[in-house]
Amino acid sequence: MAERGLGESPRLQIVLLGTAPFAVPTLRALAQSVRVEAAGTAALSYEIAAVITRPDRPAGRGRKPRASAVKLAAQEIGLPVLQPERVSEEPGYGLLRELSPDVLLVVAFGELLSEKALSLPRIAAVNLHASLLPKYRGAAPIERAILAGEQETGVTAQWMALTLDAGDIILQRSLSIGAEEDFGSLHDRLAQLAAEVALETVELLREGAAPRRPQQVDGISYAPPIRRHELVLDWQEEASSILRLIRTFAPHPGARTTRAGRLLKILSARQDTGDGPEGDREGTGTPGRIVEVTKEGFWVKAGKGRVLALRVQPEARAAMSAGDYVKGYRLAVGEQLGR
Repeated sequence: MAERGLGESPRLQIVLLGTAPFAVPTLRALAQSVRVEAAGTAALSYEIAAVITRPDRPAGRGRKPRASAVKLAAQEIGLPVLQPERVSEEPGYGLLRELSPDVLLVVAFGELLSEKALSLPRIAAVNLHASLLPKYRGAAPIERAILAGEQETGVTAQWMALTLDAGDIILQRSLSIGAEEDFGSLHDRLAQLAAEVALETVELLREGAAPRRPQQVDGISYAPPIRRHELVLDWQEEASSILRLIRTFAPHPGARTTRAGRLLKILSARQDTGDGPEGDREGTGTPGRIVEVTKEGFWVKAGKGRVLALRVQPEARAAMSAGDYVKGYRLAVGEQLGR
């Protein structure tokens, strides 16, 4: 059943809640749409009343406060920015109430909203989620989809509910996951898709035509936050599993191993396909052993097969090609990674 729209009111008042880079294309798309309407002769159908993002947090080696990606984008566009510690509690809730929003649009914000916050907007509180719900509810849907070897994912616009990512679906758009695609590439493509979904969702809400489709109960899966131990490469695994882990955490935070007790991140790799000059040469020794070095990088024995590291990041150093690492750090056949 469609929900009530704004009726005769000329402008939909939108408050966007977002923090992570995933939300930036949506913010820019909405702002650009407003500018295009303002340049025309018709009255604006909606406007961004404010952007709410999380407070600046210490980051980097110097632990200096760093603004969120959404704050920086909103300031560049010229939108008002609010940074309460929490929206569901005072004084943040009071700030939100004063904005009198028609729609809350939540994209990678980082806070579970309370019932009173969700009931505040006159029309809807809507969330954009980077999966095809009910699959991969939770904090890390992109990473979990790559780790699971999924071939398809997408973006869902949902009516927000108290249960995380359990709201009725407004619309969904899907895309394929490339066989060699890493987190960085998939994240950016999904963020652009989310911007398209946001524009379509806002128009449906404005027209009072946004549907409610309950999520399928039998299709639910979860995407809990990534834990630090999950970043560590287990060379006992087969090569295909190791490559999925590398792709999942590239370019950041990086799948990792150790060399002589020092951290070494593997950011890009490929496995031995068995159809080239190296075909089926799995090497000898225990998994994690360097079995060959080349101009491209270095081959590491896996539990089954072997992996060619192509791009790496040594501890406290910038990322570099694995070929440069071999030369600069004197990596040799027979060395053991991961001990």
